[in-house]
Amino acid sequence: MSLDRLWPQELKFDRAARLLRITFADGYLGTIDFRTLRLESPSAEMRGHGGARPPAPFVPDDVAVIEAEPIGRYAVRLVFSDGHRTGIYSWELLRSLSERGVAAIVNKAS
Repeated sequence: MSLDRLWPQELKFDRAARLLRITFADGYLGTIDFRTLRLESPSAEMRGHGGARPPAPFVPDDVAVIEAEPIGRYAVRLVFSDGHRTGIYSWELLRSLSERGVAAIVNKAS
């Protein structure tokens, strides 16, 4: 996937709907719910420290993104209402999560 395509034009955090809405350079509009973002965090806490993946922590349904910090030109660090703050989400990961969410919806409808 080309980097130009992955570049976000806009990130909107819809706190009422608990969704991140991302418009990418190629016009794709993706959405990811906050709980999915938290569960899919690329942090060592969620992915493990080199061994097997640890069990998923409890993440409340009402978890919220309370802060977003740009990391260079390639990612964003999200801070969640449950205190989690170590995940750095690349543009590629955010695109993948949003596309996977659409695929899950399509598969449920089939």
